[in-house]
Amino acid sequence: MTTFAEARAFLLANRSDYAAATAGFQWPDPVPFNWAIDWFDARLGHDAEYRDRPALWIVETTTGSETRLSFQELSHRSNRVANFLRDRGLKRGDHLLLLLGNVVPLWETMLAAMKLGAVVIPATTLLTSDELHDRIERGRAKFVVAGADQVAKFENIAPHGMTRISVGATDDTPGWMRYEDADACSDRFQPDAATGPDDPMLLYFTSGTTAKPKLVRHSHRSYPIGSLSTMYWLGLQPGDVHLNISSPGWAKHAWSSLFAPWNAGAAVFVVNQPRFDAKALLEVLERCPVTTLCAPPTVWRHLIQEDLGARKVSLREVCGAGEPLNPEVIERVRSAWGLTIRDGYGQTETTAQVANSPGQTVKIGSMGRQLPGYQIRVLDVDGNEAQEGEVCLVLGAARPAGLMQGYQDAEGGLTGVDGNVYRTGDVAFLDQDGYLTFVGRADDVFKSSDYRISPFELESVLIEHPAVAEAAVVPSPDPLRLTVPKAYVSLVAEVPPSRETALSIFRFAQERLAPFKRIRIIAFMPNLPKTISGKIRRAQLRRLDYEGGEDAGIQFTEAEILGTPAA
Repeated sequence: MTTFAEARAFLLANRSDYAAATAGFQWPDPVPFNWAIDWFDARLGHDAEYRDRPALWIVETTTGSETRLSFQELSHRSNRVANFLRDRGLKRGDHLLLLLGNVVPLWETMLAAMKLGAVVIPATTLLTSDELHDRIERGRAKFVVAGADQVAKFENIAPHGMTRISVGATDDTPGWMRYEDADACSDRFQPDAATGPDDPMLLYFTSGTTAKPKLVRHSHRSYPIGSLSTMYWLGLQPGDVHLNISSPGWAKHAWSSLFAPWNAGAAVFVVNQPRFDAKALLEVLERCPVTTLCAPPTVWRHLIQEDLGARKVSLREVCGAGEPLNPEVIERVRSAWGLTIRDGYGQTETTAQVANSPGQTVKIGSMGRQLPGYQIRVLDVDGNEAQEGEVCLVLGAARPAGLMQGYQDAEGGLTGVDGNVYRTGDVAFLDQDGYLTFVGRADDVFKSSDYRISPFELESVLIEHPAVAEAAVVPSPDPLRLTVPKAYVSLVAEVPPSRETALSIFRFAQERLAPFKRIRIIAFMPNLPKTISGKIRRAQLRRLDYEGGEDAGIQFTEAEILGTPAA
């Protein structure tokens, strides 16, 4: 029988030996296991160094204040919260909506809910009242823990009988209990029963780039244990200080700001900024001993606008996730810091499943190889092995622990993981060495003159132009080619959306793309439409292209700028 501790120790011992890690790794056996009690708390009894090691370190850039808590302090504080919630009626299996920013009560409540066997619905503080109402109804939430700044959103949506708890609420906030009253509870906690590996633990709403968000259900096995693969990708070691740039409410926050670091025995490091400021972030990185950093492409693109070479940082590992990184960004960071950003890939439905792991050859542009515990197949629409096709996970006996239980419907039923494979909906190219290169979402790839076009490939070229901050490519209807590539472009500050700018970008792309891939239309937009998780809404851009109007941006065609024939 393989235990969690044994599986973790194996990956740490083989952190730079990909062949050994993939060949020898086994997921822990599906036995009763409560990660918050049987791992996070249990280590306190036999590891004195672990007890006093920093577990959570939060830096506020506006005030300069810092909060540091050890593993032992967080264990005791989360016990108090667990007892507080149980006293107020939260039971095993109940659903709790968690609506907090990167503040200490977020981590306390997550640990407390796990200990109780409650199901947490993490939500971003950017949600509107209507979006919260949808999550409460479809998620069947009985409890909510929210910041005082979120209370007003619940004025007309919280159903009768829903227990509402606010962090920072005053005594005169009607209908809300004070989270701070948990301080008076005991710091000793006794669970009411064992936690089964398939007991539900998390309900995540997907970002909804193309449709209404789905409700993804994870168990006490799938995310805490499944995050061993994420720990391996990030290259985390005991005692590390790990910074993950991510907002609460999204799966990546659970990946890299909770389970993966604490699986390793590393500190979760947080930099709170009211508005992202690359210079302020770099100042924190210089001042604090951060060893590992994971950030989305948007953050990396902001960072390379600064003089990275002048910053003396303690980083050992740097990673990127969310969307594939452009080669130019990777090269700029490597030139400045001597570190190669290692891309990783996964979904809300999984933990990290494909990545460039530490110590391995990184192929620029590739998202890496399958991680220990995952068996990946690239399949065409008919289910046949292909060099380019949909990324699929082998199920059956090879089913990875990190895969969701399924998409939950209104009656609590589960779908999406039937059959022999789980289809991710993402298209990739598989090379002879087993490296996967992202092509695009299955519903984003399009045809032009019978050629398949990957939006990401074209966007990677556009982003290299010095005037381009962000770009999204979609198909635009064309009478001869069926569709042609159209780029929606957001420009860097002080660059005008002019004919001259369009000419420069057209020429730049023309020199770097085959004729059938060339951008035929450019539309300048101040801000590209995004989900609240930061992903570009290409579906919305496609609708704009068909509907037109003022919101469609300032447009220029290749034909009018360069005189290129329409055919």
